[in-house]
Amino acid sequence: MIVSTTLVTIVMLLIWQTNLFLALCFPLVFGTVELLYLSAVLSKIFEGGWLPLVFATFFLCVMYIWNYGSVLKYQSEIREKISMDFMLELGSTLGSVRVPGIGLLYNELVQGIPSVFGQFLLDLPAIHSTIVFVCIKYVPIPVVPQEERFLFRRVGPKDYHMFRCVARYGYKDIRKEDHHAFEQLLVESLENFLRKEAQDLALESSLNEVEIDNISVTTRDSEDQDGDGMGELRVPLMHDQRLEEPGTSTSSGAVSALPTSVMSPDEDPSLEYELAALREATESGFTYLLGHGDVRAKKNSWFIKKLVINYFYGFLRRNCRGGAATMKVPHMNIMRVRMTYMV
Repeated sequence: MIVSTTLVTIVMLLIWQTNLFLALCFPLVFGTVELLYLSAVLSKIFEGGWLPLVFATFFLCVMYIWNYGSVLKYQSEIREKISMDFMLELGSTLGSVRVPGIGLLYNELVQGIPSVFGQFLLDLPAIHSTIVFVCIKYVPIPVVPQEERFLFRRVGPKDYHMFRCVARYGYKDIRKEDHHAFEQLLVESLENFLRKEAQDLALESSLNEVEIDNISVTTRDSEDQDGDGMGELRVPLMHDQRLEEPGTSTSSGAVSALPTSVMSPDEDPSLEYELAALREATESGFTYLLGHGDVRAKKNSWFIKKLVINYFYGFLRRNCRGGAATMKVPHMNIMRVRMTYMV
């Protein structure tokens, strides 16, 4: 009860941003009731009051062991993540055969390539043509809109067809969507990301062209002024022939420096190729790549750590609901690989 009151107070201050006075009144009121209850239990400890203390100690130990083991597992994943240099050495085929389909590899890393992906490359004779590293994170806002659910980032060069996806959920979002709806929304968001990326690249290239044109025009004008002093008279005539487009106007002494032709993102051949490859992979289906991690303490660890990690934490992991159960994914669409984390 005291732990719950403390956590609710922290939520009121950091997430709900409640007034400081009201946030402090909450633990004062409920904390007083809990202290009275605790004092009553302690006063009757030899008459049965020890039982609530045993229950509280047991649940506190369970929560601590779960948190302790999860933190060590996450730190191990960060240490053992695959470097991008190694992926570049494998090439676009990733050292395997790329077959049509989308592989959704679930992991806890927001950045980097998880080590479980290397295990998939070693154990599987082929890998999917499109790989998406999915990381589910809960953010401190009530509800995340559907159009802002996924945050994409490209991993490696374009011909690798690998992406990082962070699926964001608010603390009031209930993950009850069917896996088909999840897949459809993910593909639509990925297509929007590819179009926006192509648009940003086209805009960046056009801005670079404008800067080059401005530099060349400035250099030519300075040369004309240094030569015969007639540079100001020649500026409008020279720029009218070279830079102005029909339907544009320039004021005296000002010249439009927009590029004459900028390729639309929809006309980009690389974008069309990626979208076509993504549609082909979507038609081939989705496969959920999950790692079945076994967390073990190192041989040189203390006896208490070995006891907690190898037995207590291992028992909790074996008896908790797995990711496949919460995602409601058919077993025929799931591929698992076993991996041992030494912490």
